[in-house]
Amino acid sequence: MPVYNKLIRDKIPEVIAKNGQQATIRTLNDDEFTVELEKKLQEEVTEYLQDKSVGELADILEVVHALGELHGQSAGQLGALRKSKAAQRGAFRKKLFLVSVNSKVETF
Repeated sequence: MPVYNKLIRDKIPEVIAKNGQQATIRTLNDDEFTVELEKKLQEEVTEYLQDKSVGELADILEVVHALGELHGQSAGQLGALRKSKAAQRGAFRKKLFLVSVNSKVETF
């Protein structure tokens, strides 16, 4: 019997049951949920970096939205915050790469 010990999507127990299998599931408390979401984020980012799959990007967004909800922010609010930050500091469309900054300042 495989042991997974990992956060799963809400409908996975139904999928398992439809396959004629029985899963042992428990509900996490908020602190456990936060820890497991952060692990899931790392897992999904790693999978994206390996596969370069748009599907993995969607999985990352799902985890980010869940983390946002833990912080009291809806997906719409996160999107608005992203747009605000992009308006203030820009996005990544120009593909800019900072090499160095000369901090020498002349004083007179």
